[in-house]
Amino acid sequence: MKLPGPDHPITITPNPRRVRVTAGDIVIAETSKALTLKEARYPAVQYVPREDTNMALLERTDRVTHCPYKGDASYYSVKADGKTLDNAIWTYETPFPAMTEISGHLAFYPDKVKIEEVG
Repeated sequence: MKLPGPDHPITITPNPRRVRVTAGDIVIAETSKALTLKEARYPAVQYVPREDTNMALLERTDRVTHCPYKGDASYYSVKADGKTLDNAIWTYETPFPAMTEISGHLAFYPDKVKIEEVG
């Protein structure tokens, strides 16, 4: 486990805008409680609460990856509009202590779904 610091900063802040995630015309998630995670030089990521996500459209996969700063990530595919978007979502169900804020949240790959700030 590594801790964020000057050489690898990670910040988590509430996004003041409403965030909507769609696949085609299907809304997968919409929330006013998204968290914006900024990590080192990576693009910012919106973490959306599970309760604001249509979990009926998601299917858990066997994929697991590890981040030395956040912990083990689990993945979901999106099944919507007759299509499957494989491993389009990741989540840290039991993140390391420094990242507990993202527990219960989902992050979406922007090359697989549309993520927009709408308000």
